[in-house]
Amino acid sequence: MTFRQFAFNNVLRNKRIYAAYFLSSLFSVMVFFVYGIFAFHPALKEVHPSVTVGLHFAEGIIYVFSFIFVLVSMSAFLHSRKKEFGLMVMLGMTNKQLRKMVFLENVLIGSIATISGVGIGLVFAKIILMTAESVLELKESLPFYMPWEAIILTCGAFLLLFVVISFFTVFILKGNKLIDLIKGSAVPKKEPKASVVLSLLAAVLLAVGYGVALTVKGDKVVFAMIPVTVIVIIGTYFLFTQLSVFIINRLKKRKGLFWKKTNLVLFSDLAHRMKDNARTFFFVAIVSTVAFTAIGTLVGFRFMLTNSLAEERPFAIEYSSSFENEQEGEHIQLIEEKLDGLSYQKLPVHIKNVSIPSLATEYVPLTGVISESEFNAIAEAGGRSEEQVALDGQEAAYLYYHSTMMEAEDIEEVRTIDFAGKEINQKTAFGSVLMRTFDDYLIVDDAFYDAIMDFEQETFYVFQVDDWKATADMGEQLLEDLGVSDTNGYGEHFTFSNLGYDWYVINQSFGTVLFIGLFIGVVFFVAAGSFLYFRLYADIENEQQKFAMISKIGLTDKELSKVLTTQLALLFFIPIITAVIHGAVALTALKNMFNYSMLESSVLVLGSFTLIQIIYFIFIRHNYIRRIKSYITN
Repeated sequence: MTFRQFAFNNVLRNKRIYAAYFLSSLFSVMVFFVYGIFAFHPALKEVHPSVTVGLHFAEGIIYVFSFIFVLVSMSAFLHSRKKEFGLMVMLGMTNKQLRKMVFLENVLIGSIATISGVGIGLVFAKIILMTAESVLELKESLPFYMPWEAIILTCGAFLLLFVVISFFTVFILKGNKLIDLIKGSAVPKKEPKASVVLSLLAAVLLAVGYGVALTVKGDKVVFAMIPVTVIVIIGTYFLFTQLSVFIINRLKKRKGLFWKKTNLVLFSDLAHRMKDNARTFFFVAIVSTVAFTAIGTLVGFRFMLTNSLAEERPFAIEYSSSFENEQEGEHIQLIEEKLDGLSYQKLPVHIKNVSIPSLATEYVPLTGVISESEFNAIAEAGGRSEEQVALDGQEAAYLYYHSTMMEAEDIEEVRTIDFAGKEINQKTAFGSVLMRTFDDYLIVDDAFYDAIMDFEQETFYVFQVDDWKATADMGEQLLEDLGVSDTNGYGEHFTFSNLGYDWYVINQSFGTVLFIGLFIGVVFFVAAGSFLYFRLYADIENEQQKFAMISKIGLTDKELSKVLTTQLALLFFIPIITAVIHGAVALTALKNMFNYSMLESSVLVLGSFTLIQIIYFIFIRHNYIRRIKSYITN
């Protein structure tokens, strides 16, 4: 048997230990390759060049994270195999041969993971391309092609990564002595102690960080973001290294709890395992927090913009014309031609701009006046009948633009206005989204409105269409036909906007960002779960020996399963629950910043993440308990 065959057989013998590492590495390769398929897709590069740039950027993030992930994973495996390496050295293997064996094993696993990841990516490439068409709201299909550039880039990048990681593992092994390898992790451990001061500091830092994040509003959230993040990160580190150990030690001193049933076995070395794995738990908590906070933010922004757009744009098409616009009639006719075949309602609002001395300011010399009947007509058509007004000849209502994303204006609700020598009683002032010219208006009685003679005319047209999403293509064509080059819909002496097209543009833009961020987040999620898997399995040999001895003094099979399940759940879910709480606070702060509820997106992201981790835990628990019981019975 050659040395290469020996290394290959070693991988096969340790396939259970390497399984999670291999699958996680394969997943990282596959995601990187999928991004490469999109980034090099000829159709996507022509239609959305900015998307390809974002995809390449995402590949870079995944690659850097994969390097850290593989390096930490390999360190955990080397730690769990110390005794095996010690026996090999005792049997005559030199340190050089030992390092060479580990190097070959790692390169072998990396090569297989790279080839498998690319292969699986190719198999599912067409399905992934079809999914992207839906998420990105693409009008044209993304046909399958042979992504040679993506294959070469992925294979070259990850083979280099695994080779570099293999060199790192050689240096990790270089400083180990034979006695350290033989002892492995069997060195007696002192009772872990926690500092009371640092434990209290952890609680105070987290309480302060959460308190500030949940109480600041508006623009203050931006200024509080960095200090709050730093405080919470430091607090999280001390939470796992100090506070968790302190709590466990305090629980052990409560004899009523400690001596109850199997709690003695449960708490016996729980503090040790928390202390030993504190850095891993801290890393998992922070990575998970970053992952689903980022995804929650992206999903939240998409919900916020698309939902608020639909809620605050009552009409499918809006057209505003100033008195200088000579093409108003021609433009309205063109819009009606495009709407031919759809059921729609056209409603004009004629605005008379007049000078009212008591309302004039240095910047706004004219005030728009609209009639009660025309405003009530668009209020009814826009589904806002509660905003309709009832006025007599000497009454007026002050109207200003206001959406849920804006603070209400400070306007005197009741006042007397001097209108060309006549007094008008302003009976109310209210905000609305119906007049999307974003100006303020006086709504007056029809008779009073008709009596106004000295004015400058503006007109605001709204087109109510039940199926407003069906007007997206039409809106894009109208922007071109009307000669509107400004992305905000401003033409010469007029403005035009189409709800369907604007919704499509926003949905597609955030679909791109969400698509990129989603895969990065999934990689982070998988890595977080895998880190916990590696750390739990690194100590499995000691756990097998411990529970084998305990079973001899009367621990039943049912009690063994209960103890292992409880201990695994604590070790697995404490960092996950910490991350969920961190993320919930972060998304709440985001809500306070934009004054928009992100409950739906938060529940979706946090719920999905938690469900994935629960499924992962069930899988880990089944295999872990099976291996412990198998060792005891053999």
